[in-house]
Amino acid sequence: MAEENNWKFAQCFGDKGESDDVTEADIISAIEFDPTGDYLATGDKGGRVVLFERNESKKGCEYKFYTEFQSHEAEFDYLKSLEIEEKINKIKWCKRQNSAHFLLSTNDKTIKLWKVFEKSLRVVAENNLGEGPQPPTSGLRVPKLMHRDTIVAAVPRKVYANAHTYHINSISINSDSETYISADDLRINLWNLDISDQSFNIIDIKPTNMEELTEVITAAEFHPYHCNMFVYSSSKGTIKLNDMRSSALCDQHAKVFEEAEDPANRSFFSEIISSVSDVKFSHDGRYLLSRDYLTLKIWDINMDKQPVKTINVHETLRSKLCDLYENDCIFDKFECTFSGDDKSVLTGSYSNTFHLYDTQGKTDIPLQADKSAFKAKRLGSAKNKMSLTRGQGKNTNGSGDSMDFNKKILHASWHPEENTIAAAATNNLFIFTEQK
Repeated sequence: MAEENNWKFAQCFGDKGESDDVTEADIISAIEFDPTGDYLATGDKGGRVVLFERNESKKGCEYKFYTEFQSHEAEFDYLKSLEIEEKINKIKWCKRQNSAHFLLSTNDKTIKLWKVFEKSLRVVAENNLGEGPQPPTSGLRVPKLMHRDTIVAAVPRKVYANAHTYHINSISINSDSETYISADDLRINLWNLDISDQSFNIIDIKPTNMEELTEVITAAEFHPYHCNMFVYSSSKGTIKLNDMRSSALCDQHAKVFEEAEDPANRSFFSEIISSVSDVKFSHDGRYLLSRDYLTLKIWDINMDKQPVKTINVHETLRSKLCDLYENDCIFDKFECTFSGDDKSVLTGSYSNTFHLYDTQGKTDIPLQADKSAFKAKRLGSAKNKMSLTRGQGKNTNGSGDSMDFNKKILHASWHPEENTIAAAATNNLFIFTEQK
């Protein structure tokens, strides 16, 4: 049954040319709306952060370029003979306290707190040497400064380094706006935003003997308003809810969310596809959304036995897991997120498609972030309905045979107050919005 929807392609930023030859550094690796939705940040593999602001002159939800800065540079760890790439893994906005914006960005090893603010550029307009030497009787004229231009400046206020042995996969700012957590493969650290040379280790799953290592941490997030609670997910398919009031080292989780695997579906790939790639709280803090390779799961935090809803995103790929293992696609880490009103969920797929589901799992709206959408809009085509219906979506994306595994939507963010979505497709940023 086809679902009617009003989602439309609105904007495309980035290289809009025909060529599929993409510079590695331009590939978008992180995307995040700020808490108001008026600003949007993207990070790329070249270590750059690009900010967009809402274009108030347009009636719809459209954005324009705000500023760009180099957040991280490539480094080399001489002790371990290891190259640390500049790729931005995550960006998180701090709640705005004044006219400046503060945001955290991280690569594999170092987290930085950036201050982004508008700065008045002034030049000397009048001075006392303009007409040659003046007689003493003419009095002293003080040089005057005049406003020439307003520029957007970005300065690193804090650098939180040397706290992670393994690669950082998540950062999450606490609801108290004072602390944040950073998670790598085996540990989670708690930081105070004002203190960059000290952090507290609150989760450590590293075994004494590394040969006994069976799982790694894949994502972590603070509760939206309980500042003592956070969750983290693992490669074993478990999600653990922790309370920092119980002890300094949160080894004993308060709850564990895990669904037993159906023995009928057991295979060589079971462990890989059960690995949770992302976990998010709903805005009201009542539900958790988790993504593994084939499914989206919605959990009630008061019910840890089984998810309240399991949505099959990639069920058609179950028979192709061997091929996906060969081309490494089985290790792709798709993100997921709730809509601003918590009534819908979003996650990515292949062929540059992402899916919007209602939380009951009854509707599936696949949208394709493709350059042809931009061309259709530019040509004023009446066929600019990128909102594919559910039935049509099955032809383009439902069967694994027609999927393009080189084109994937791993990163997307939902506007906190409106039905507007930003999705990253390779080196392009696409904005989709629902028209009322």
